[in-house]
Amino acid sequence: MRKKGALLFGAFVLLAGMLAFLLRFDKQVQSWLEMNSSLRSVESKAAKLKQSKDKPTLAQLVDTYNDLGLIDAHNHDASDSKYASMLGTWKSRGVHKVVLFGDVSEPSAIQTDMNAWLAYRQNPEQIIPFFSGFDLHDKWSLDTVKKYLEKGYFGLGEIAAASTVSPVVSKVAWKASDPLDGYLPQIYDLIADYKAPILLHIDPPSGLPVAKLEQALEEHPKTIFIFGHINAYTTPEQVDRLLAKHPNLYADFFAGFSVYDPAGGKKPEQFIPVIKKYADRFMLSTDSGYGLESEELAIDAMYRIIHLLDDPKLARKIAHDNLNAIIRAQPATNTQLELLRQLEQDTGKKYPLENLSKLEAGKILAEMKKG
Repeated sequence: MRKKGALLFGAFVLLAGMLAFLLRFDKQVQSWLEMNSSLRSVESKAAKLKQSKDKPTLAQLVDTYNDLGLIDAHNHDASDSKYASMLGTWKSRGVHKVVLFGDVSEPSAIQTDMNAWLAYRQNPEQIIPFFSGFDLHDKWSLDTVKKYLEKGYFGLGEIAAASTVSPVVSKVAWKASDPLDGYLPQIYDLIADYKAPILLHIDPPSGLPVAKLEQALEEHPKTIFIFGHINAYTTPEQVDRLLAKHPNLYADFFAGFSVYDPAGGKKPEQFIPVIKKYADRFMLSTDSGYGLESEELAIDAMYRIIHLLDDPKLARKIAHDNLNAIIRAQPATNTQLELLRQLEQDTGKKYPLENLSKLEAGKILAEMKKG
């Protein structure tokens, strides 16, 4: 009798596993079909837009490329909770998701990190919270980083890994002298376990700071590094050399700098070949419109880069897929899973805890006002 019961239980478990697999597979197929349908729509609209000799308006660009699912990979609007006034703009301008943080590597960032988390709890479908409020010269920074990643933040940034030129970042209290300063090496190893990226500010983007970055890339091959505004005060050749040599380096492209800032030369087309060459590791950002007339102009610039690429399939990688893949690959943390187990006890509802991602766990907890 016990043997029969064990066999029935085993069959039930196997059936449940098969059903779970089929449901997941069905969702993947449905997502793939929707993505391809959207891509065909973009290709059709883009072809028509290219026929016009007039410079496209922002409204035309948004209408054409909205289905690519544009993500702003670098945004400081957690400072002064500016994000609240930007939600409408992001929606109307087709910015589907935003990597949100606030101040950079200074005590005030502790509060802006909390602002980013609040924004995420209120808008889990749109906000991707990062954090930078820790002193990387203090050994307790390791505990802080682990606590925040366990809580559900998706990455570190913007972190001042070196700055002597920036009128803002060069003055922050917790900046590093170079990308191997303080506890950064230990932090790189820690975040690799969480599959979380680190977005680094490095200026000048040459000389010793970049040499130290390359050393960090080589010594921490499992860590995902994102070079913030990699196109600012660099050449395509410099960017090409770095990306060719270091497969764990990703490029945050501040489109507004190359499209509209005179310091960027207003010749964004010179970067198109290198973006296409490393299409799996570029992402677009506004940097909250730093140095520009407005953040909306920075959004406009992202669409100008997409339009210049003249390849909707490739543009989708850069606009959405590359960063989205990094976020979706992060597994649910022990802290998230414990909160979900408590929810199961409190509500009687069951959650698919096995193979749950941080993104999926975070959405459930945000909806239930937990965490």
